[in-house]
Amino acid sequence: MADSRYRGLRVLVAGAGVSGRSAAEALLAAGAEVTVTDGSADRLAALASLESQGAQLVPGLNTPPEGTDLVVTSPGWRPDAPLPAAAAAAGIEVIGEVELAWWLDQERPEGPATWLAVTGTNGKTTTVSMLESILRAAGADVVACGNVGLPVVDAVRAGHRVLAVELSSFQLHWQRALRPKAGAVLNLADDHLDWHGSLESYGEAKAKVFAGNDVAVFNADDEWSTRLVEAAGDRRVSFTLGVPQAGQLGVDEDRLVDRAFGEDVELALLSEIRPAGPHNVANALAAAALARAHGVEPAAVAAGLRDFEPGAHRSVLIAEADGVSYVDDSKATNPHAADAALRAHDSVVWIAGGLLKGADVDELVRVNAGRLATAVLIGRDRGEFSAALGRHAPDVPVHEVASGDDAGMLEAVRLAHDSARPGSVVLLAPAAASMDMFTDYAHRGRAFADAVRDVLSETPAATTRGG
Repeated sequence: MADSRYRGLRVLVAGAGVSGRSAAEALLAAGAEVTVTDGSADRLAALASLESQGAQLVPGLNTPPEGTDLVVTSPGWRPDAPLPAAAAAAGIEVIGEVELAWWLDQERPEGPATWLAVTGTNGKTTTVSMLESILRAAGADVVACGNVGLPVVDAVRAGHRVLAVELSSFQLHWQRALRPKAGAVLNLADDHLDWHGSLESYGEAKAKVFAGNDVAVFNADDEWSTRLVEAAGDRRVSFTLGVPQAGQLGVDEDRLVDRAFGEDVELALLSEIRPAGPHNVANALAAAALARAHGVEPAAVAAGLRDFEPGAHRSVLIAEADGVSYVDDSKATNPHAADAALRAHDSVVWIAGGLLKGADVDELVRVNAGRLATAVLIGRDRGEFSAALGRHAPDVPVHEVASGDDAGMLEAVRLAHDSARPGSVVLLAPAAASMDMFTDYAHRGRAFADAVRDVLSETPAATTRGG
């Protein structure tokens, strides 16, 4: 990259997290003059090794340094935060790490990679991981990246030829040039409204995944996905949990069937989809549609779905004891995801609560009231859950846990265990974010699994599994 357009460019990287480090390293390698800022001194200190490469680390900037040509921002920074707002007011372009990755990818001597992109309120990580598994079965040089964990800049610099990219609404907000070969919107529901301001603005960010697609993939069963695809090009393919029509992928009896890229092509058996549940069948159909848009043969789709290993904290069975199952779906960080988790079971002792981020749980409780045996509420916004249960499920016993962190989870699991009856499921599906009590949803899930094992430790019938 010695002759790249970045040589001498003065770039401010806003945010010293994982994506910020990757952006800074790539820009330094391309010859840019890089300054990194962050509000956390600890995060900034973790990038001290970049100083030997020429980076300047400056804590707490609210305005770009004089002469800044470009700002690359962390996806978590809202556009009205002081630093990006000041940059925009000064006429300085502000992009995200994914946009930088796209720019760098276009300059690769061997030609850019193929981008297959996934967004939606729920199911993104499962879908992009299924897609990666399918593409590997097809022999592709592929990696899952983006919001799934690996920064897209790192995937580009590693030279992978196909990128299965998970994109959050935060990441998409900052996109300008991104044009994936195929993009999918899985669904849309209230989430991150505190960041975007409205469901409409949230949807506008998600719709950017359809920009310039050869094939736009949408969910025919989801109103918002169907609405957002109107911004896409002419080639649109949908998926449905019903019997597919021409131009769709769907379910016909016990088969996943493609009637978009073929007349009646069997892709997999319904029984082969893991984790079980309608929402994961929809995720598999979306992954299959993106893979088929890339030319993957049906046999590779089937093999990839069979080989797929579900990620942690997504409908993971932790233990079974005395006819009761204990299931970790800590990844259900909003009401839409929790609804999918609840619908997979008939009788639920529900552990819920946390940070709602502006979301409403009334509809979630109303439609699932009949399957709730007991509710155990945790977290800061547990009162909103309690009020919704009082309105829509007044006969469901409710327990509230005031304490936080792992001790609070242990108390919640004890209450759930004492309430559960044979045939029921103790389900952690919080419908809310975790940061009021835990580091993240993974920490919350581990705390649940540890608590289940502690509570069942004296129960000989218990069969625990990895969490």
